Amino acid sequence: MNIKKGDTVLIITGKDRGKEGTVSRALPQVNKVIIEGLNVVKKHIRPQGQTRQGGVIEKAMPIHVSNVMLKCTECHEPTRVGHDRRPIGADQKVRTVRVCKKCEKIIEDRTRSS
Repeated sequence: MNIKKGDTVLIITGKDRGKEGTVSRALPQVNKVIIEGLNVVKKHIRPQGQTRQGGVIEKAMPIHVSNVMLKCTECHEPTRVGHDRRPIGADQKVRTVRVCKKCEKIIEDRTRSS
């Protein structure tokens, strides 16, 4: 799966088409992502005695990765993702990285501290 937690994505189909947001959770087992504040549904919750109050809550639901496009960190355009082996870091160690198909620049991994 080419999309990771912390990536900025654009929704290309569905009720939130054209909106962009940040991936709060990636679910690679089912090829879905949860985007903060998008694909929100209202869920009716029953009270659970003294522990939880009942009511209606809004919850972000997973969306399939084929319905979103990653936004490049360099050109800020929605793009497809490629993979390439390039030297990275101070030691110039060759690693597989995600690459923007439009500008051929490396897509920065926001979760990894470099």
